[in-house]
Amino acid sequence: MKINVSILEAQPFLRGMDTGKLELLAENAVLAEFNANERILYEGGAANRFYLILEGQVRLESPMPGGEAVSLQTLGRGDVLGWSWLFPPYRWHFDARAVAPTKAILFDGTHLRELCEENHDLGYELMKRVSEIVIRRLQVARREKVEENKNFLLPI
Repeated sequence: MKINVSILEAQPFLRGMDTGKLELLAENAVLAEFNANERILYEGGAANRFYLILEGQVRLESPMPGGEAVSLQTLGRGDVLGWSWLFPPYRWHFDARAVAPTKAILFDGTHLRELCEENHDLGYELMKRVSEIVIRRLQVARREKVEENKNFLLPI
């Protein structure tokens, strides 16, 4: 499947981006497919790509001593997976595993960083969009932590 501008402009992450920028991104986009339980990212690994999930589910996990992994969040259709390609030292900070068969648009992060250096408008646009996702996910994590701690509060 060839990833073209019309496919990209339908993605929530890229909605409203101008055609010229989408054309640059389309040149760098390929379809990626993952089987259920397939590992996509490894904590500490080189962060050199990112994904827009088309279908399926991906669980973000944090490995723990003894081989256990703590589930952090589950992503699905329309979500973005991986933003560490944009920030030094370009290493993943978590694992990601397909929960179900998953299809995603894959972008080469190294190439995108080069494009962003050449085209600062594109870089700024991607930075704004990634920052919005980071803030949203931090807010969700904060709300979950507050809810979790409410269970431990005792009336005085």
